[in-house]
Amino acid sequence: MDYKEEQKIEIEALDSIYCGDMETTEPNYRFRIPIKTEEYEPDMENGLSCFLKFAYPPTYPEIVPEIEIIDRENFEEEDEILLKEHILNQAEEYLGMVMIFNLVSAAQEWLNERWDNMRKEKEEAISKKLKEDEEAEMAMEGTRVTVESFLAWKTKFDMERKQFKKDKDEKDLKKLTGRQLFMADKTLDQSDLKFLEEGEVSLVLYNDFPFLYFFLIMIML
Repeated sequence: MDYKEEQKIEIEALDSIYCGDMETTEPNYRFRIPIKTEEYEPDMENGLSCFLKFAYPPTYPEIVPEIEIIDRENFEEEDEILLKEHILNQAEEYLGMVMIFNLVSAAQEWLNERWDNMRKEKEEAISKKLKEDEEAEMAMEGTRVTVESFLAWKTKFDMERKQFKKDKDEKDLKKLTGRQLFMADKTLDQSDLKFLEEGEVSLVLYNDFPFLYFFLIMIML
């Protein structure tokens, strides 16, 4: 195989295909070809773009050409590595025949698929953020109060409040001393109250000797 002749013919064909976009240096045939996604807009940071730089080894196409990815636009950190691996894997399948056009086409297809995935991931991230914001807003608003729900709550609240007061009164009643029970007795005669107020029987006597106190009361009746 005349390697130089094969390389020369391929260069001429590529230059015709890419209509002057390909930049070539001789005599070793180093050249670069631009590729970009269909939606690439440099001013809008939309889409992906790069140059594929090739160099022919002396025995190309029996061996893989040298490949470098340069002038990358909007690539993520791992994209260059993944794209180069993809091109090299394709090159192994074309050993023994000219392959640059096929490699450029494979790289172009990979670039479009990668951009579609990036765009989809971005849209999903935006959708997820909107959903999280909506859920957070709903949580802040809480359950909307209607007339029916308020009346049901009010009824339940009043019942619980009455029960609480009842339980508290019963608990407080159990804690009353003998004197407090006596004073709380609704049947207590006014003369008895007057008797206590005038101090004729000491409160100390009542507190210390309640039975004696009640005995004195009975005598006075």
